Amino acid sequence: MPVEEAVTQNFRQDLVDSGIVIQTEELWKTYEMGTEQLHALRGVSMQIRKGEYVAIMGPSGSGKSTLMNLIGCLDTPTHGSYWLAGRLVSQLDDDELAAIRNREIGFVFQTFNLLARATALHNVELPMIYNGTPAAERIERAKKALAQVDLTDRMMHKPNELSGGQRQRVAIARALVNNPSILLADEPTGNLDSATGEEIMALFARLHQGGNTIILVTHEPDIAGHAHRIIRLRDGKIEKDERTR
Repeated sequence: MPVEEAVTQNFRQDLVDSGIVIQTEELWKTYEMGTEQLHALRGVSMQIRKGEYVAIMGPSGSGKSTLMNLIGCLDTPTHGSYWLAGRLVSQLDDDELAAIRNREIGFVFQTFNLLARATALHNVELPMIYNGTPAAERIERAKKALAQVDLTDRMMHKPNELSGGQRQRVAIARALVNNPSILLADEPTGNLDSATGEEIMALFARLHQGGNTIILVTHEPDIAGHAHRIIRLRDGKIEKDERTR
């Protein structure tokens, strides 16, 4: 069944009309460990609206990485429902998830995940190559994304010719280039010194002010403090969900 046909059968216009970009309902993720079961998530229910700036926090083993993988359509829950931009994505197969992921989610990783031999411009083009965007449009959109992160003068540089902060800016431009529903950042300052980390967080603040929905996954309180809402996980459950501003 084509991807579009599959998702339109499970679409909720009411969520879109309400500005809810993410809705999870009783998400469970259970791993079989021999004869035992490990419950990484235990019934997580939450809503995130378009334009929100949210941090997901928790100690090691709290379930935050598992939740990030589900939100990012990198995995599916054992039980429960996940609606992304109105679509029920928790029941899609791997190919359908990949299509949704490429279109709706911009990933920013701690390790940048850039191609070492490719220029900044080509690295930013990659998501559009995967979805078949024509070359001329790809280049134009990649240039605009690099301009958004103040790297117009570095677009022909390769990663080893860029500082750590500049590499992360390239990764953020790549995440932005398909105009995703959410930017999902996993420890985005983890490989940066504190001053460069603050520059990256200032960039996220600017992107949020421009209307982007941002979800940070972090264990660092000072990084989470940049978000306007913090969801704290413990033992696979939401321990606290609070707005900070």
